[in-house]
Amino acid sequence: MTQGAGQGPEVERTAVLRDFRVPAYVNETGPYGHSTHPGDVVPAHEEAYPEGYTPTEQDLPVIHHGDELQAAADPASHAVDGPGPLFVVGDVHGYLDELLAALQEKGLVDEAGNWSAGTARLWFLGDFTDRGPDGIGVIDLVMRLSAEAAAAGGYCKALMGNHELLLIGAKRFGDTPVNSGAGTATFQAAWLLNGGQKTDMDRLQDHHLQWMARLDAVEEVDGHLLVHSDTTAYLDYGDSIEAVNDTVRETLTRNDADEVWDLFRKFTKRFSFRDEGGADHVRSLLDMYGGTRIVHGHSPIPYLLGEVGSEDDEDESGPVVEGPHVYADGLAIAMDGGVTMAGKLLVQQLPLDI
Repeated sequence: MTQGAGQGPEVERTAVLRDFRVPAYVNETGPYGHSTHPGDVVPAHEEAYPEGYTPTEQDLPVIHHGDELQAAADPASHAVDGPGPLFVVGDVHGYLDELLAALQEKGLVDEAGNWSAGTARLWFLGDFTDRGPDGIGVIDLVMRLSAEAAAAGGYCKALMGNHELLLIGAKRFGDTPVNSGAGTATFQAAWLLNGGQKTDMDRLQDHHLQWMARLDAVEEVDGHLLVHSDTTAYLDYGDSIEAVNDTVRETLTRNDADEVWDLFRKFTKRFSFRDEGGADHVRSLLDMYGGTRIVHGHSPIPYLLGEVGSEDDEDESGPVVEGPHVYADGLAIAMDGGVTMAGKLLVQQLPLDI
């Protein structure tokens, strides 16, 4: 998530560069921080991915970490009964250890970090990098799990978050000025203001960029409309899921800095579902794209609940997040547990039993 549209109800106004600044979260290492996180070392499997790798094809090459994949009893129990159970993951932001622990707790990976869930289906809601110590390690893990899950009859897929757009823009355009509507702005400056990690940029390779640029922005699975951001801005990009995803990919393919900035800016909007009229905003997306509930990341649950103050708040005690937050007349499920502010990295099986 990025602090793009403020912390109140979504309104039309002119953006300024400060709008793309996020709070100084607990555990943030800073743009040039050095971490002792083991993921700061380039993973040994990194060069195993061919150019043009995509995580969603069922014929992906298998990356073996043993003679066979062991399936956890619970997630793999649907092996002969149709699709496996559905799981979603909130914003990760470079917290690789926390992600592995959360996935293992749900039986999705084993102690070695290998896929162990058989035919289970796993969706990441975007924002893999920035703020945390090992964003590239997170991307490498998701790419590898995509291959391992496909080999086991399940899948692991991911959505485009605003921080994927930010990292792509910082790499492609750097300090190239863009039309921000409030004077000069650059992707590089916005990336640094939003917790960009030098270790991530140093390790970012072409296959990471290609993978990110091909991610979908919207999907519907089992009646759940999956998006990254809690905004109606998706409606600006098409009247169907396919149209939105095609428009986002085409925008990135054209490689125009101003166009990509506008896409990034719109993906930073938030709180459309929280305040008065929020349920109607959710319904506008469900009516257009399908589904009976929307599932999103981007806005941390403590923000949605009003439990976090301004970026000048000196209280460093972490918020208490037990699980997903259901709101907007029960139509929206928030999945960003605020791991960057010492909250919780959420992995949740759907549907929710409520």
